[in-house]
Amino acid sequence: MKKNNMKTLPGLFLSFGIIFSLAFSGKCPAQSKMSGTSAMIGTEMAVFYPPEFKSGEMLPSFALLKEPVQQGGIKKGWKVFPKFYIDGKGNNCIAIPVEKGTDLYGTGEVTGGLRRNGKKIMLWNTDNPGYHIGKGNVLYQTHPWILAVRKDGSAYGVLVDNTWKQSIDLSDSIKVVSYGPAARVIIVERNTPQKVVEELADLTGHMQMPPLWALGYQQSRWSYYPDSRVREVASQFRKRKIPCDVIWMDIHYMQDYKIFTFDSLRFPDPLGLNKYLHSINFRSVWMIDPGVKKQKGYFVYDQGSAGNYWIQTPQGKEFNGSVWPGPCAFPDFTMPQVRKWWSGLYKDYMAQGIDGVWNDMNEPSVFNVESKTMPEDNIQRGGGNLPKDIHLRYHNVFGMLMIKATREGILKANPDKRPFVLSRASYIGGQRYAATWTGDNMSTWSHLKMSIPMVLNLGLSGQPFSGPDIGGFIGSPDKDLFANWIAIGPFYPFCRNHTTVNSANQEPWAYGREVEDISRRALDRRYMLMPYIYTLFCQASVTGLPVMRPVFFADPKDRSLRSEDRAFMLGGDLIIVPRWAENPALPKGIWKEISLLSPKAPEDGYQPKMLQRGGSIIPTAGIIQSTADFKTDSLTLLVCFDKHGKAEGLMYGDAGEGFGYLKGHYVVDKFTAVKMQDGKISFSCIPGQGDYDNELKYFRIAVPSSGGMVYSSWMNKSKFVVKMPKK
Repeated sequence: MKKNNMKTLPGLFLSFGIIFSLAFSGKCPAQSKMSGTSAMIGTEMAVFYPPEFKSGEMLPSFALLKEPVQQGGIKKGWKVFPKFYIDGKGNNCIAIPVEKGTDLYGTGEVTGGLRRNGKKIMLWNTDNPGYHIGKGNVLYQTHPWILAVRKDGSAYGVLVDNTWKQSIDLSDSIKVVSYGPAARVIIVERNTPQKVVEELADLTGHMQMPPLWALGYQQSRWSYYPDSRVREVASQFRKRKIPCDVIWMDIHYMQDYKIFTFDSLRFPDPLGLNKYLHSINFRSVWMIDPGVKKQKGYFVYDQGSAGNYWIQTPQGKEFNGSVWPGPCAFPDFTMPQVRKWWSGLYKDYMAQGIDGVWNDMNEPSVFNVESKTMPEDNIQRGGGNLPKDIHLRYHNVFGMLMIKATREGILKANPDKRPFVLSRASYIGGQRYAATWTGDNMSTWSHLKMSIPMVLNLGLSGQPFSGPDIGGFIGSPDKDLFANWIAIGPFYPFCRNHTTVNSANQEPWAYGREVEDISRRALDRRYMLMPYIYTLFCQASVTGLPVMRPVFFADPKDRSLRSEDRAFMLGGDLIIVPRWAENPALPKGIWKEISLLSPKAPEDGYQPKMLQRGGSIIPTAGIIQSTADFKTDSLTLLVCFDKHGKAEGLMYGDAGEGFGYLKGHYVVDKFTAVKMQDGKISFSCIPGQGDYDNELKYFRIAVPSSGGMVYSSWMNKSKFVVKMPKK
């Protein structure tokens, strides 16, 4: 519904201009004012500097949007103080005592359960197929962040503002070891873990609203080729009426694996291919790696060499490492002129009708060396406010700098479209530029189950838009494993099926009719929930709260929920319980099982249970084949009353593309329902702020009951009283 009210929600959106201008722009305060000091930098936020802190070795910050402003000494009653010391090996260390009964979370995407207590983690971005290196305790991203939740439900967060290689040991306290200079620590105190996560977003940046199509189901493999195979896969989705929005192009589309090129035989007409995909409402995402093939006559290598843009050896020579094309040079993204050049490469590339970009291998990965990356003593020359230094300092932000330049290039090429970038490597704050996935997982039950705490902890570390490769990347899942994975997959924030080269086909129909039907039902549920999911992404962009949340967020004081990592929350109003989850810990109160599909739909035994919070209203739409067909003119509103017989909910709407929402072209509708004494329900839809018209016309109410869902008749008005039929 439309309402001419141009007021914005409190702190609704950070503009793209602000994000780009603040990132890496903080000035380095004088060392003498910081070393060994501590100060409040907010009402419940403090910064602590070690005596050995040297600004030139640590600043500007890559994590923070802006430099903290000291507001006086540490307040009386402050609870959490870090201890700085140097260990017997000369490493700079931080220790923070943890009181008994405190549960620890965060630290990014590494393997293991939801609770991080007892965990030891190495923060060094590493290409780690199958998570075998370091038992999965060192992966593709770096998040030096710990969320601590006390017995009483109050919480604090610890951010170690350090890009250098470091380790986190949560065995009996919080211990951080830097294998570089001494780092400062920022500590955030709040009454709830949710508020701490919101403060993290304010510090490190909010995810921007993605294009609506990026929230649909996405199909990928290494690789779909030639282009006729891409057309075939896309057309099969439409023929079989399985919802899908995106198909992905891995490295086989390139000419000899050279980035920004297209194979003349396999993909002779990328523009024509993309026009075909667009004609059947598919979008395409294409891969760009950082390694540039060392080959004279190849335009990317020639331009980079002419500009002297490559990372160098300690002797000042061009560093070359082997990746897919063979010997490669690597852009030095610390140099402003290199980021500008890299951004400019996307103009002609995006003109081929490409919709999104996949930055992979950007740890950076280097083959045939024990370290899996380039030497730590390589030289990165910096520029602007980034100082020249060794790769050990900039390794963990190589991917972040790359995706920042990529995003800027896509924006310049398509200024009227929201960019979509997916990155394998990143650093805390990388949500400002790209979504992510959990890398090269395996087609095993353990990796399916582990994907849930991995995505949850990424969300608790500031990255709301993530997910694993559905079905597993390495190997070929059997029929039962794939069916279970595709059933839970629609509830990940990022929903993509991806598999490796030489694996069995992993499209939903590859396993026969039964699994095809299971997949269709599962994906239908995601698209029916799209009004709710899109609203959650808006909330994530505004508040920083994750889209996918741990169950303990329903009641942070209930310690029985603290370890639950099989069931999880989608937003604040839905709990998703996988069929394989035995005796999950669930919150007290009203949580009723709901259904989205027709009562006539057969029970397949794979679809997870959905529990709706009492007091909530969840908007759902009809079954569609892609978000190109997404409409909210007819909504089924899932109403679950609280103990007082009341319920309410919100729905965010905008054009799904472009930046009109930053100018007020959006709307937030509020739904309310009250259970009346005579068995009737009073309902109203109140249009909120913004001037976007989402054309709401028809409503019906669905209420869970012991016999299933009960539906009212369709009503063509925004306020009505209806008597619900008996089941």
